[in-house]
Amino acid sequence: MKTLIKTISFLVLVIGCKQSFPHEVETALALPTITEIVSKSVVFIAGFDEGDNTYYSNAKKYYETKGMTVVDNLFSLEEILAWLNQSSNQEIVYNEIHIVTHSNPWLGMSLQTCSTGERITLKTLRQARDKSELSKPTKAINQETKIIFHSCGLGQNRPLLQALKAVFTAEEAPKVYASEFFNVYGGKYAPHYLAKPYYNYYPTAESEGPAALAKEFDKRYNKTNIDWRTAIENRKEMGIGDAYSYKFNIPVVWEFSFASESDIPKLTNRDAIMDFVSESPEMAYALYRLNIPLEKYRWNSQIKGNTLMIKGKTTVLCVLEPILQENDENEYRNADLNDTFLYQIL
Repeated sequence: MKTLIKTISFLVLVIGCKQSFPHEVETALALPTITEIVSKSVVFIAGFDEGDNTYYSNAKKYYETKGMTVVDNLFSLEEILAWLNQSSNQEIVYNEIHIVTHSNPWLGMSLQTCSTGERITLKTLRQARDKSELSKPTKAINQETKIIFHSCGLGQNRPLLQALKAVFTAEEAPKVYASEFFNVYGGKYAPHYLAKPYYNYYPTAESEGPAALAKEFDKRYNKTNIDWRTAIENRKEMGIGDAYSYKFNIPVVWEFSFASESDIPKLTNRDAIMDFVSESPEMAYALYRLNIPLEKYRWNSQIKGNTLMIKGKTTVLCVLEPILQENDENEYRNADLNDTFLYQIL
């Protein structure tokens, strides 16, 4: 008899300042006070950098140089909604609300539902709404408001975008924007641009080297004109439009409790562990959701008392190709919200 405790971990990059909106009131002499409706924009930097990653700090600098109000100490959707409600009144209508947060095609957004909640996926967002964990949006969000998510690849997830739009809808529904491409801030040739991602995977610490990885990329994307080996070896932009790469790990962990130690299967090698994983409906479904082949993980097992622990870790190698102007390969394509090639708009 065994009991499954499942945990899937992922690098959750989650930063901090607070600035409220001023009130602008125009008073006519000897007449009643007339309130001027003021359009305001705000940017939420909903995460903090780790290691040598400067995504959030670069984004903060970018929006500050544009003179926009920047809030960088809120890391959940509920906190953002509460801030918007508390910072608004009858004099304010939000024009643009930018939310900068990491996202990935495997486990959703780094932004959490609430301060003690989970990272946002369609499932967790629905659960948060069903439990009334999210504030109702302010009336200062209307049909003219633009909610812009700067979250890599989020534009591919239309159902999640629709659910996010519903969260921000008061009496009128705002427009919601997100791109299927990667957002890059602080680039060598542009302060903000979008890039097309290409993915490959290998068992962590077991790479066969740039040449072998380049062949796999070429096989996966045989109609793409990229020098894969050069892109893999470059960790930053070398020239305008040149592809480059970065990598990160996705670990998975499962724990099984058995009635006695003698009931625990002996998984003596990688193949035995992969067979055990593939035969378990729970683990097989979890890996199916991640959509990364079983053999692309480095597997190991460990026994502690009556508990069997299985760990897997894969390294995602992502090649980014900056998107250039259609008629000028020496200039990056402007991240224009009205560009329907770059942005999904709901």
